[in-house]
Amino acid sequence: MGPVLAGVLQLLALIGALGLAHVPLGSYMARVYSSDRHWRVERWVYRSIGADPDTQMRWPAYLRGVLAFSTVSVLLLYLLQRIQGVLPLSMGFRSIDPAQAFNTAASFVTNTNWQSYYGEQTMGHVVQTAGLAVQNFVSAAVGIAVAVALVRGFARSRTGDLGNFWTDLVRGTVRILVPLAAVAAVVLVACGAIQNFSGIHEVGQFMGGSQQWNGGAVASQEAIKEIGTNGGGYFNANSAHPFENPSPFTNLFEIFLILVIPFSLTRTFGLMVGSVRQGYAILATMAAIWVGFTALMMWTEFAHHEGALQIAGGSMEGKEVRFGVGGSSIFAVATTLTSTGAVDSFHSSFTGLGGGIALLSMMLGEIAPGGTGSGLYGILIMAIIAVFIAGLMVGRTPEYLGKKIGSREIKLAAVYILVTPALVLVFTAVSMALPTPPHSMLNPGAHGFSEVLYAFTSAANNNGSAFAGLNANTDWFNTMTGLAMLLGRFLPMVFVLALAGSLAGQKPVPTTAGTLRTEKPLFTGLLVGAILIITGLTYFPALALGPLAEGLAS
Repeated sequence: MGPVLAGVLQLLALIGALGLAHVPLGSYMARVYSSDRHWRVERWVYRSIGADPDTQMRWPAYLRGVLAFSTVSVLLLYLLQRIQGVLPLSMGFRSIDPAQAFNTAASFVTNTNWQSYYGEQTMGHVVQTAGLAVQNFVSAAVGIAVAVALVRGFARSRTGDLGNFWTDLVRGTVRILVPLAAVAAVVLVACGAIQNFSGIHEVGQFMGGSQQWNGGAVASQEAIKEIGTNGGGYFNANSAHPFENPSPFTNLFEIFLILVIPFSLTRTFGLMVGSVRQGYAILATMAAIWVGFTALMMWTEFAHHEGALQIAGGSMEGKEVRFGVGGSSIFAVATTLTSTGAVDSFHSSFTGLGGGIALLSMMLGEIAPGGTGSGLYGILIMAIIAVFIAGLMVGRTPEYLGKKIGSREIKLAAVYILVTPALVLVFTAVSMALPTPPHSMLNPGAHGFSEVLYAFTSAANNNGSAFAGLNANTDWFNTMTGLAMLLGRFLPMVFVLALAGSLAGQKPVPTTAGTLRTEKPLFTGLLVGAILIITGLTYFPALALGPLAEGLAS
């Protein structure tokens, strides 16, 4: 079997698995967020934090819950890292420096999981499990909660109530993320991933000498890092490390874990707004972009005319031989089109155009299918923009799901789509203007610019993957990427929740002959076009200076 055929068969198997999971998981999540019943363990949590799970919240109260919980999470995770040296099971690792502790705390609380350190040489077992792994669960649950609040904004009318943040947070963690992660961790352990609390071992090498390796609760963290589209890794090599990702099967399984919740949330959306076909329209948009970008990535990495690359079956630089070009390409697109950031290959070693595809995947806003929750609310914002554009074309007030898109709604949507590009481009420009980047970039010219652009694109979009050619463990990059993560996560949530409150307070508009049918293929095509055009107009100049210049020169 040739490497190209193997890659295509992996993609088809992945599509089949996602299709099988879509209906049961999407329907289950809709029931979770629509139920009036509370589990006993959930009631214990509510009592411990002093929350009333039955109180309805308007959008300012919901937002205060999101920000208060996330602020406390940042402070606690920062403190845990700063006192690591005196904690048990620290394996002799010292406490984390302030700038890096801030960066890591911001990273994991914002669902980014950007890492400017070697995991196996920096973090002890307590910080990894009680700190980082816990945030992998709750940060993902926060994203789903905000998405569900926006869906309720479409589904409800003449009320400003969006549900209860604490209820949504706890249910998402207890009923969805924990069970899925437990099953996934068992599968990974059965396939060879490690799960222990052992210390550092001296391991012999084939060519003589030895090196040190430490164990850890790797399978459990690997499971939730993919399911929650968190990213990061127990080891510096991330999902290319055999302790985290032992075989081609686990590689495909981890890609499935990354995509299953974001794709299934489209059915949850359709059920909660009372129209499954609306969910299918959003799903079709996500799937079209994902399959298209995956095909482009595989083409750029397989299509080479040099003799050595033809013998290798494609551009194998920076890729694991266990997974090959096909598995690495599928993983790279899945991780950059979502807010995951886990990697099984080094994106800096991809071809110039391949690295550009990874960059563009994040620049879309990570909405195809995007992160857990963040992908759904991101693409719904783009749907509002697409409806507005269609309304301008025919001279009609735009409507979406029975709600008028007036000046307030379109302003909130417009500011949402401008926040992240502004953060990316401003932070990149400032970094390139200062003398710091030349001392951090390992590559000059267009590729070096791409490294810095990729870093801030990854941080502001809460992705977490890196180009691997940039030394980001400096006070400047630790602080600036930390700020980009926090602003890129929580500023958009402000506008999403404000928009949800505005929509929930409206009276439904009856469907007429002039209403744009947003469940039809025509709207799917319009939405795909709007996403690509808006992203292209925003980022094309920056891409032209980096990956496009490099790709055309090679």
